[in-house]
Amino acid sequence: MITFKEAFQKVLDHPLDLGIEVVSLMDSLNRILAEDIYADRDFPPFNRAAKDGIAVQFSDLVNTEHNFFIEGEAPAGVEQQVLSSKRHCLEVMTGAVVPENCDTVIMYEHISIENGIATLNKEVTKGQNIHYQGSDENLGALLLSKGTKITPAEIGVMATVGKAMVKVKSNPKVCTIATGNELVEVNTLPQPHQIRKSNMLTIEAALFNASIKASTLHLLDDKDVIKHELEIALKENDVLLLSGGVSKGKFDFIPEVMESLGVEKVFHRVAQRPGKPFWFGIHPKLKTVIFSFPGNPVSTFANYHLYFLPWLHTSWGILIDKSYIKLFVAFTITQPLTRFIQVSTIVKDGIIWAVPVNENGSGDLTSLTKADGFICLEPREDIYEVGESVPFIKTR
Repeated sequence: MITFKEAFQKVLDHPLDLGIEVVSLMDSLNRILAEDIYADRDFPPFNRAAKDGIAVQFSDLVNTEHNFFIEGEAPAGVEQQVLSSKRHCLEVMTGAVVPENCDTVIMYEHISIENGIATLNKEVTKGQNIHYQGSDENLGALLLSKGTKITPAEIGVMATVGKAMVKVKSNPKVCTIATGNELVEVNTLPQPHQIRKSNMLTIEAALFNASIKASTLHLLDDKDVIKHELEIALKENDVLLLSGGVSKGKFDFIPEVMESLGVEKVFHRVAQRPGKPFWFGIHPKLKTVIFSFPGNPVSTFANYHLYFLPWLHTSWGILIDKSYIKLFVAFTITQPLTRFIQVSTIVKDGIIWAVPVNENGSGDLTSLTKADGFICLEPREDIYEVGESVPFIKTR
């Protein structure tokens, strides 16, 4: 059995080169950007009216003679209009090009209009309410860097620069595998000795949040069947995510079968709770990576976030998030196991605090709905005090 830190590093030492693919702009949502995005023109590309109102040429007339003849309109989406006289104004709409010979916009709320004459009701400052060309970004400016996760905000930026097709990091081909004779389909009424499949559906949903659509497999507790199905799965996938079959039970065949199929065991069993029986390996020829998690739902869910997601980020070549949170209650960790404790989060006095979730062990599936993540506590002689900052693995 190895420590959590040793296991974590060994997992990160086996990344895959997943490559790059080109997808449509909307299909890039929640993917990892694989190219730098530059401004293809100034932002904004012209002096832009920031308010609905009138555009004028600032002069002594503005704050002395308060009346201006309205000679026309300058709506958004049309070519630049031209003001013919500093005694005149043009009505202008938000987003429109500021007319030639105009350098100030006065919003409707600060004027009154009667018989085609605009009268100022408030003192004016030169240049007000204009979003100047290039004031956000200049032509050629780096807007988004490769390695950025694409959210709706990034979609908007790329649409603005005309990126209809986007280079993103390729996703691994993943198969989620549930093991056990006791498992039945979700739409089945289980017998007293059976349970519905849930572990791998939870992981499938987590993968979907990362824009990875996984295939699925259910293996019965038959060594020959397991070997046959895993042999195919190893050839067809980059990653296998298994739940169950790695403890010390009579029907826990996974480690033995993996060895027979030429999979190299990197480690088996980690000094942590939950998730101690975790088995990790790689097929040296096929380059398939195998994460075989314990069958209890909290163990599977925790190990997915503790190991698989950091491995995925490493394979994509992006930084692993390191978050910390303050303890709302004290803890004592004396057993020689790294503890991952489910917590919810609260905000008090502007600080985010970790509050332990009441749970009934690693088989308590419903406890996952109450938690925002896990805190990581290493065993030590002294107490973890209230207010101490500890590592936090966010799960929602």
